[in-house]
Amino acid sequence: MKRSIVARVVVAATAVGLAVGLTACGSSSDKASNGLPTVTMMVGGIDKQIYLPYQLAEGLGLYKKYGVNMSLSTETTGGVGAEDAMASGQVDMAGAWYIHAAEFQSKGKDVVSVAQLSGAPGEREMCATGSNVHSPADWKGKSVGVTDLGSGTDDLSQYLAAQQHLGTKDYSRVGVGDGSTLISSLKQGRIACAMTTQPTVAAIEKTGVGYSATDLASTAGSQQWLGGVYPAAAVLSRTDWVNSHKDLVQKVVNALVETMHYINTHSAADIAAHLPPKFVSNELVTKDDYIKALDQDKGQFLPDGMMPAGAAQTAIAIDKFVGKLDGSVDVSKTYTDSYVIQANKTVGSGN
Repeated sequence: MKRSIVARVVVAATAVGLAVGLTACGSSSDKASNGLPTVTMMVGGIDKQIYLPYQLAEGLGLYKKYGVNMSLSTETTGGVGAEDAMASGQVDMAGAWYIHAAEFQSKGKDVVSVAQLSGAPGEREMCATGSNVHSPADWKGKSVGVTDLGSGTDDLSQYLAAQQHLGTKDYSRVGVGDGSTLISSLKQGRIACAMTTQPTVAAIEKTGVGYSATDLASTAGSQQWLGGVYPAAAVLSRTDWVNSHKDLVQKVVNALVETMHYINTHSAADIAAHLPPKFVSNELVTKDDYIKALDQDKGQFLPDGMMPAGAAQTAIAIDKFVGKLDGSVDVSKTYTDSYVIQANKTVGSGN
């Protein structure tokens, strides 16, 4: 989920289930004990299924295969967003939504997406059992949960409501976080619906607390509700860093493109086997639940890392609609497929 590009006060950089620390930017020139250069990346919730490719690449050993020691960390509640950590130079790269590149450009900061990992937000609008909500048109007079006000789920919720001719005064938006806090809000009747991702979706369905009313977890669902393929999870970095570390960027993109090929050609069970145990079995879901949920929503991931035609424009149009972007954006400077094109040649050749 994308977050506001306004920098947070506290940096929270402890990865869930990972014993890796956040190192300062510039660590790309450092050498790990294995002699490989280190790249640092913060992910916007590394244990969420929408962001699994970054950790899966590590689990498959692909970063090292292509010559990089990847130091992964995660943003946490109350901490700095992954994209803000990257933009301020605290990490080299961010695993975050593409749209941040356009938002940063509008603020005068050059950030570029070097690989696109998903073509849908990976979100579902989960509505409480008995709420009788079947689409955003039914939100009138109700409270709708979002991760927090100003977050990506907030933006998407406002857009969905507006498409059904509902203004922000017609319903209430409530920040409910995710996981157990979101589920509790549904149980207690504090909200009628909430936008969230797997594995929280699976936990809500398994316990009978709610059901999926709106699918933004597949490219087909994105096209239905958002008017086009929506580029979510991406690999973002500062343009100046990319230009001065082209070889390292290519190595990272090689690893992630091979990961996308793996996701496209392997089962959810195969994928889960290469993720940390705490990701796939925890207080929310069992491993079987996780695999079932991933099998359901695996279609959000793009097979080759390329930006789908028109997808960037869809994301920018939605951001403009909800007032996140003012003025024009030079789309050509917000992403590049050049590293992905080379990566597909490399991965395809078996190198």
